[in-house]
Amino acid sequence: MEKIRLRACALIIKDGAILLIEYENDNGDGVHYNLPAGGIEPGETFVEAVIREAKEEACVDVEVGPVAFVYEYQPTKSNYIYGDTHSVGITFKCELKSGSYPKLPQKPDTKQTDVKWIPILKLHSIQLYSEINQDIIDYYSGEKVAT
Repeated sequence: MEKIRLRACALIIKDGAILLIEYENDNGDGVHYNLPAGGIEPGETFVEAVIREAKEEACVDVEVGPVAFVYEYQPTKSNYIYGDTHSVGITFKCELKSGSYPKLPQKPDTKQTDVKWIPILKLHSIQLYSEINQDIIDYYSGEKVAT
């Protein structure tokens, strides 16, 4: 049976821009972006994982709000563009705590190159894991997000 990875994701939007983590593509042909996110560790809740991942990847403290949307990455249906692990991401609306400012961690993931605010209006011009650009735009616009 195929294993499914559960991911906790932080959706942080401020002044019409979204906080994203920039990564070097595996094949060296540019960069892609991801929400501050990662797998749930044993004994950890989704909310605890969102708080940990935001701190680890963007050096920020967040208040975790409600679920914004859920997405699924199925490798065989996506030509394995982001690897071979089937995953489900639970995306939570988050707010930065007062005095918390995003920055690249001192010891980032080996492929992480930056932490950036990307205007929502430019989401269609970037590569965003796991092709959730439209989900974010729909959420930001107040539309119901299909899962």
